[in-house]
Amino acid sequence: MSDEELPERPATPGRPEPGRPEPERPAAPGPDDVPVPPGRTLPPEVPAADPAPEPGPAHHAAAGETGRQRLLAGLWPPRLSRAQLIVALLLFVLGLGLAIQVRSTSDSGALRGARQEDLVRILTELDNRTQRLQDEKRRLETQRSELETSSNQAEEARKQTEQKAQQLGVLAGTVAAQGPGINLTIADPQGGLEADKLLDTLQELRAAGAEAIQINDVRVVADTYFTQGADGIEIDGHKVAQPYRFKVIGNPQDLEPALNIPGGVVQTLKKEQATAEVVRSEKIVVDALRPSKQPDYARSSSQ
Repeated sequence: MSDEELPERPATPGRPEPGRPEPERPAAPGPDDVPVPPGRTLPPEVPAADPAPEPGPAHHAAAGETGRQRLLAGLWPPRLSRAQLIVALLLFVLGLGLAIQVRSTSDSGALRGARQEDLVRILTELDNRTQRLQDEKRRLETQRSELETSSNQAEEARKQTEQKAQQLGVLAGTVAAQGPGINLTIADPQGGLEADKLLDTLQELRAAGAEAIQINDVRVVADTYFTQGADGIEIDGHKVAQPYRFKVIGNPQDLEPALNIPGGVVQTLKKEQATAEVVRSEKIVVDALRPSKQPDYARSSSQ
């Protein structure tokens, strides 16, 4: 059967026939096609917003940082100007000076924490030293006045010269001396006491006004020296054995407190496992003598 003999099929509604073009459908009415009532106008068109940009990797990294990380990132590396560096340097120097000042003023000394009785004793010792210096000054002024007003100046000068010779003999250790003072006995059972501790004791006694000192059988003078030998302590080349006995002539009221002050000789010797006993006496005899030495080159300028 040929194509011409086939019966025609009825057309399906809404479906185009084969071989025929599809009819055009009317487009949906747009906003511009809506009829506008008389007396009204359409609002202006609003441009469509651009689509939000898609977040990139930098945005995700910034969103993942914590507040502390952002603060550190803002502080380091520091961005300082020249003026800020100068101000920081000045503040550092000022702080260092204040720290040194506070440290120097708050440094603990030997008297910090001392008892009231000890402080009174130290103050009394200082007053006694001042009084001794004033007495010496008045004595010298009296001698000068007597020498100037004496009718027989030659006799007065001779008498003062003899007195001065006796005083110098006591200081030089060439004559014996006696007077009030103290007996100081230092015992060292452990044998750990060294020569420098005896030297400190001697210096403390001199500072307290000692006028004549004898240690065991050795007379102490201005050029006395202490050495630590293999067999013990030596004074001016003479070996001295313990207990070390100091005979000291001076004011007992000045000598004894000077040894017992906080941080003084007595406390220092206790730290060295040694003991010190101080006894006042109204008569101390210093009879150890040193040979008189004549100078080889020095001569009196008056000759």
